[in-house]
Amino acid sequence: MKGSQISYLWKNPDAAQNFNTGVSLHSHTNRSRETLDFVVKVISSDGFWGRLFQRLEARHARHSTVKLDYARAWWTPPLTPRLAFDLERRQIETKLNRPALVSITDHDTIEAPQLLRTVASARHIPVSVEWTTPFGADQCFHLGIHNLPSAQGAQWMRTFRDFTASPSDARLTELLSALHSLPNVLVVFNHPMWDLYEIGCARHAFRVDEFMQQNGAFIHAMELNGLRNWNENRVVRALAARWNKLPISGGDRHGLEPNGNVNLTNATTFSEFVHEIRNEGRSNVLFMPQYAQPWKHRIMQSTLDAVRNYPDFPEGSRRWDERVYHPGANGVPQPVSALWPRGHAPLMLRLSIRIMRLMGSAPFRGSLRLAWNESRQLQFALGEGEAV
Repeated sequence: MKGSQISYLWKNPDAAQNFNTGVSLHSHTNRSRETLDFVVKVISSDGFWGRLFQRLEARHARHSTVKLDYARAWWTPPLTPRLAFDLERRQIETKLNRPALVSITDHDTIEAPQLLRTVASARHIPVSVEWTTPFGADQCFHLGIHNLPSAQGAQWMRTFRDFTASPSDARLTELLSALHSLPNVLVVFNHPMWDLYEIGCARHAFRVDEFMQQNGAFIHAMELNGLRNWNENRVVRALAARWNKLPISGGDRHGLEPNGNVNLTNATTFSEFVHEIRNEGRSNVLFMPQYAQPWKHRIMQSTLDAVRNYPDFPEGSRRWDERVYHPGANGVPQPVSALWPRGHAPLMLRLSIRIMRLMGSAPFRGSLRLAWNESRQLQFALGEGEAV
């Protein structure tokens, strides 16, 4: 494996001392669309609330004329592009006392960096995206495409959409080769060992190897994901070593907690950082203190952030029913607040939100945190010596 270092701020408070800049990679704004069935999965993962939810869902199916389609419904993260940018920048500036480079990667859209480039403090933000990349007949992978040429960003998004509509593995290799030929673009394999589409861990690992055999030459780094668990990131680290790829940070923030890891660099621009990764083969990943917290607790809190109300946020982002979308009678998704008058959304949907909020309330939060605090998480390491 190339030169990389992994450090932990709670073990080494001076980890950033010999670096000029902190880099926040892979975070989401309200321009991302997230499937609503993820909320259902979080509720169902808890025994008591899961059983209650199943009973309520069965009752709803018997008595309601409104069929809830969680797979086709979706929600957006609560933070606007400006709020998300400021959150990531502030963490690096206050906790590391370093200037920040922030690359926001919403799902399949570059709206956030395009908007932020009109703001003076974010004018130099890279044009980046998390591309949902079809591969084979039963799989998609998420690739972080960072620092697209500004003038070509819109064209690349049209190319990605055309590919998704008519995918082929050969065409994918052509596109990744073309991205690789752009010297300032960084291509990251995001959370490569997360079986996101639930095809089975063994088959997922097989498909990852197939993908890397065909496209590994055009992948610049593999992500240690700040919102995935210790064991999965240990496997990713071994995977990166096997394919001779650098491990890199990627927080995958969707809620209000800033990214759980960042990169440390001596670069002062994002293009210089890309050069450090691609040409110099150096990556310095720093895990932030929040990553040491129990993983399931953090997942639940991130999901809870999605269903809270924020009266001080910009209009359109304040209430959960403005950020949750469901197909209407014509099949077109609309905000819940537009489909049903305020407070009159289907009972089952309102109960789902209430259960999530109750799971995160003070009487239950402490017990859940203890129950989810697996002893192996206390190792607080990815199984490495500090440097590789």
